[in-house]
Amino acid sequence: MNFHILTLFPDMVMNGLNTSIIGRAVNAGLLSIEAVNIRDYAFNKHQSVDDYPYGGGAGMLMQAEPVYLAYEAVTEKIRRREADGQTTSIPQEVPDGQAAVVSQTSPVEKKPRVVYLSPQGDVFSQKMAEELSREEDLILLCGHYEGIDERVLEEIVTDYVSIGDYVLTGGELPAMVMVDAISRLVPGVLHNDVSAEFESFQDNLLEYPQYSRPEEWHGKKVPPVLLSGHHANIEKWRREQSIIRTYERRPDLFEKCELTKKEEKWFQEWRDNSAI
Repeated sequence: MNFHILTLFPDMVMNGLNTSIIGRAVNAGLLSIEAVNIRDYAFNKHQSVDDYPYGGGAGMLMQAEPVYLAYEAVTEKIRRREADGQTTSIPQEVPDGQAAVVSQTSPVEKKPRVVYLSPQGDVFSQKMAEELSREEDLILLCGHYEGIDERVLEEIVTDYVSIGDYVLTGGELPAMVMVDAISRLVPGVLHNDVSAEFESFQDNLLEYPQYSRPEEWHGKKVPPVLLSGHHANIEKWRREQSIIRTYERRPDLFEKCELTKKEEKWFQEWRDNSAI
């Protein structure tokens, strides 16, 4: 998967993403991450990309043209890569009148997904991460100052995404959050591929509690079922703990989760006993 991050602070982005699991996946060729400096596409010697907004107001606004030129540079790179990797069969006349088929490279015209990180967007979720992980190329646009000229957003942006209802100084941190969450779902990035499937938010349930050595720490013991070696009982306990934890900590998620009839009966009994 290829991430293209349009930003005013490429070092900030790359320094944060070149480590740990994501960094190893890049080195292994499972991911490609590039930070495109929007200032490189400024049309003045000072490389300024902002100006005062029409109508007045506090702060500066990122101009449309440098953002658009950075976007165009990325999409042209994608088109060239796809043209090099795609062939199309074209009939061609030969002397005996028979049609022969020859291979010729042909670009694939597909507009890439462009995500603008904005508090006005849909809130990022695991479901959204799963959907975006199926893209071959993803462009993440990081705003700064008071935002970006609306005209270029209308022209290039396909998705508006927020990581939460609060204000940050720019889109770089949200972009890094998205890259991290999405990358984990790309096949091969995690050494244990099943861990991405069964972590928090699977089926709208939080992850169950986990324990490691020693068996007792500060007087607290590992639940006996985890020491039993009985895998069916362990999975049942983990599922129940996920249900309980979601109910207690994220009631908003619990309302969306789907339980079997057997689990609904168990949960009702657990809740009745807990209320005593």
